[in-house]
Amino acid sequence: MDGGCGEISDTGHIKSGLIDSGSLGLFLDYYELTMAKADLDHSNMGVITENYYVRKIPQGAYLISAGLEQVIHFIKNFKVTEEDVEWLRSTSGRDFDNRFLEYLLDFSFRGDVYAVPEGTVVFPNEPIMNVTGPSPEVQLFETYILNVMNFQTLIAAKASRIARAARGRDVVDFGARRAHGRDAAVMGARAAFIGGATGSSLVMAGKIWGIPYVGTMAHKFIQDRVSELDAFRDYAESFPHNSILLIDTYDTLEGAKNACIIGRELKKRGFELKGVRLDSGDLFELSKKVRVILDNEGLKSVKIFASSDLDEFVVDELISAGAPIDGFGVGTRLITGANYNPLAKAGGVSALNGIYKIAERVERGRVIPKMKTTDDASKSTLPGRKQVYRRLVSREFVEDIITLWDEKPKPERDWSPLLVPVIAKGKLVYDFPPISSIRKYAAEQLRMLPERFKRLDQADEYPVRISPQIKELRERLSKEHGEKGIA
Repeated sequence: MDGGCGEISDTGHIKSGLIDSGSLGLFLDYYELTMAKADLDHSNMGVITENYYVRKIPQGAYLISAGLEQVIHFIKNFKVTEEDVEWLRSTSGRDFDNRFLEYLLDFSFRGDVYAVPEGTVVFPNEPIMNVTGPSPEVQLFETYILNVMNFQTLIAAKASRIARAARGRDVVDFGARRAHGRDAAVMGARAAFIGGATGSSLVMAGKIWGIPYVGTMAHKFIQDRVSELDAFRDYAESFPHNSILLIDTYDTLEGAKNACIIGRELKKRGFELKGVRLDSGDLFELSKKVRVILDNEGLKSVKIFASSDLDEFVVDELISAGAPIDGFGVGTRLITGANYNPLAKAGGVSALNGIYKIAERVERGRVIPKMKTTDDASKSTLPGRKQVYRRLVSREFVEDIITLWDEKPKPERDWSPLLVPVIAKGKLVYDFPPISSIRKYAAEQLRMLPERFKRLDQADEYPVRISPQIKELRERLSKEHGEKGIA
């Protein structure tokens, strides 16, 4: 059957749509190519620095930087293939000549990248990454940097909020089926683990990142049997060492009683029922009643897990009320970084507005700071290549200061720089740690952030100062650009 479009082979017109690491060269916005072509035409190969930073945090007062490893992989492996070039040649009309296409084929980044290590707690307007190199090269990375860093940083921060609300109980990423695409599911699982999730339901996340992958059963498994008890028994026979039973398919309390029958049968075989899961209804009331049923049957070690439209606010409310829940599966609101409080019915766009802007240009050995001035003061930028310093007192974060690159806060011994070298003159100089180490580092960072900045709602704003030299430079450039009243 050809549907009027000619004969179709079994697989000839079917594409997975997945991007592999060998085909990333065109993951950019078109204007990055057109600007690079114009730069090449006019010999604009001056060295510039672009900053990646976040203007505003959508929820809470802090972020956790995540995604650097994928960004550096992209930069180090950026490649436009012969196939890509032929496609551009055939589709871009007269936009690109052979000289520019040959430039893309021969591309190799020769610049520097400084960035805060993944897992670092960061705040608005602080440079999270500096990319320095020839102007056409640096701009080709914009879309990928923003795509990866905005998403993973958002999810890592969201996961940390949920994990804090859980107060040491397990938080498992259940988000793959609600993620905005396949890459988002895999990268979201990574970022969630960095932020504090203890595992993921997504097996591929386990294979790629080494994240513990966990799961129970679906309602389908139970509905596919004659009875709920038959379904529980089948599952327990297959997994006597790791049985967690979903008990809300028909009647949650009856499901709990059926789970008790399986628990007793497992005990006779020398095993223990590991847990039960609630996936609907009033989780507070049901968890209390299920706990009583389990305890009365001598199954006090059986844990209660909960899922169903959870986030940090719901988890916090459940635990504060004394719900006997031992772990949480969090899906939609974690993997989308939901900026919404379902209790207050308030929130906004679920996205991180990280940006990538030019900060300086080096021309004939002279450093020229660059600054965006605009009628909208909130979209102006800080000039100059920048560093961020953090001051700690008694193992607690006290304040940060954004400085020009060669500027040192005083007294110098009290401050530590956050951005470290990652790529130097095109060479990788940073040893990326395993994800377990990044997760541990993020937890240490959060322990050093005072409690008032971590509240789920109405958190205090962390003090981030701008150095006097940047202020003076900004004022001078504002006058030169004719802008008045810059914020």
